[in-house]
Amino acid sequence: MSISDDFKTFLDNIKIDNAATIGLRYGEVTSVLNRNFRDTESKTSNSLQVGSYGRWTAIKGISDLDMIYIVPARKWDTYKDGGQYDLLRDTRDAIKRRYPSTTVKVDRLVVRVLYKDFHIEVMPAFKLADGSYKYPDTANGGSWKITKPQAELDEMREANERKNRNLRRLCKMTRAWKNKHGVAMGGLLIDTLAYNFLESTDEYDNKSYFYYDWMCRDFFKFLSEQPKQSEYAALGSRQRVRVKKRFERKAKKAYELCLAAIEASGQKNERQKWRDVFGNAYPAPGKSAAGEAMAFTHVFKNTEEFVEDKFPVDIRYDLRINCEVTQDGYRPTMLRQLLEGYGVLRPKKKLRFFVADASDLPDEVELYWKVLNRGDEAERRDMVRGQIVRDNGSAEREETTNFRGDHIVECYVVSRDVVVARDIIRVPIRVRDVQDEDYVA
Repeated sequence: MSISDDFKTFLDNIKIDNAATIGLRYGEVTSVLNRNFRDTESKTSNSLQVGSYGRWTAIKGISDLDMIYIVPARKWDTYKDGGQYDLLRDTRDAIKRRYPSTTVKVDRLVVRVLYKDFHIEVMPAFKLADGSYKYPDTANGGSWKITKPQAELDEMREANERKNRNLRRLCKMTRAWKNKHGVAMGGLLIDTLAYNFLESTDEYDNKSYFYYDWMCRDFFKFLSEQPKQSEYAALGSRQRVRVKKRFERKAKKAYELCLAAIEASGQKNERQKWRDVFGNAYPAPGKSAAGEAMAFTHVFKNTEEFVEDKFPVDIRYDLRINCEVTQDGYRPTMLRQLLEGYGVLRPKKKLRFFVADASDLPDEVELYWKVLNRGDEAERRDMVRGQIVRDNGSAEREETTNFRGDHIVECYVVSRDVVVARDIIRVPIRVRDVQDEDYVA
C-alpha cells in the first residue's frame, strides 16, 4: 500500500463510530426542551450542534459534546434581570424530569447531561439578530455573554472547501496525536491552529492524501514554533480561545517523529514510525515471512495491552507523572534528573512512579498503570508484561531495575469510562558489563 492508502485507512479508522447514538441523544434532549419551552416535540428544531462534532472535526472516542438550545425570545423578560441560574436550573429540571436516572447538573455556563461514555453540555441561549447568541454565566453574581458558534461552523466549512478538504482531515489527525501523547488541547484550539497553518500557505491547496506525510510534518513544525501566548482568535468568530497547557515541546517531538517516518519511507518500519506519531489507528506494519520465522525461534508471550482497546480515549486534561529513584546508601533522585546526567539507569535501584501534578484533573477519576518491558532480554525471559492494571488507591507504582532495555511506564486517568488524561515515562536501562544486566521487573 502507498502512503496515500495508509493515510486514507488511518482517517477511516478514527472516524466516529457511534454517530447514530449521538444523534439520538441530541434529538432526545432537543425534544425535551422544546416541550418545556415551546410545547412542541421536534427533535431537530431550535437546537444547534456546536463544538468539534458540529464542526465535523471530531474523531472516534469523543466524549464531550456541545449543544446550544435556542430559548424563545418571549422568555427574555423572565430571565433578563439576574435570572442566569434560573434559566440553567429550568433547563436542568426539564431534562431531569424526562430522564430521572441520568445525571443532570448545572455547571457555570451549561447544563451537563452525563451519559455512560459521553456527555452533552447544553447551553440555553437567546439568538440575536446578527446570528450570535446571548448565554448565561452564573459566576460573580451572574451576567450575560455573547458567543458566535455559527461563524465558526461556516468558516470551517468554507475553509475546508478552499483547502481541498484538507482542513478537517488535519484537525482529525491532530486529535489522534493529542490522544496518543496526552496533549491537553481543546478542540477549538486545535481547529484554529490547523486553520491558521493552512491559511498561512498554499502548499497543500491542490494536494491530498499522498502529501499528508509532508503536511503533518510541516504542521507540527508550525505548532512547535508558536510564540508563547495564552489565547488565540478562533476561526470565523475571532473569539478568544484559551491555551490550557503549552503544547510546543510535544509538537516538536511530533515533528521529529514525522521526520523519522518520512526518512523510513519504503522501509519495513515506516508504518511503525507513523504509529509512533498517531497511535494504533494508523495501519500496522505487515508481517514478513522472515519475521514469522524469527518469532518461532524467539518465543515469548506478547502480553502488552492497549488502552484504546479498553476505553474510548478523549484527552482533555493535563497529567504529569514522575519517578523517584532510590538505592541503598544514596540520596533519592528524580528519574529525569538522572537521565539528564547519565542518559541511562543502572541496576539495583528502586523506582517509585507517582502522579506529580493532578491539579487539572476532574473529581471522581480512576487511575490505571501500564509497565512494559522492551528489548531482547525482556522477550528472551518472557517478561514483556504491558498489562493495564488499576491503581491500588495510592496513585503510585513501585518497580525495580533488574534487566536492560528501553522500558516504559504509563499512567491513564479514566473519568466515566473515558481516558481523559495520560502521561508516559521512558526508562532506558543499560548494563555495565555482560554479567551486570538490569530491567524493570
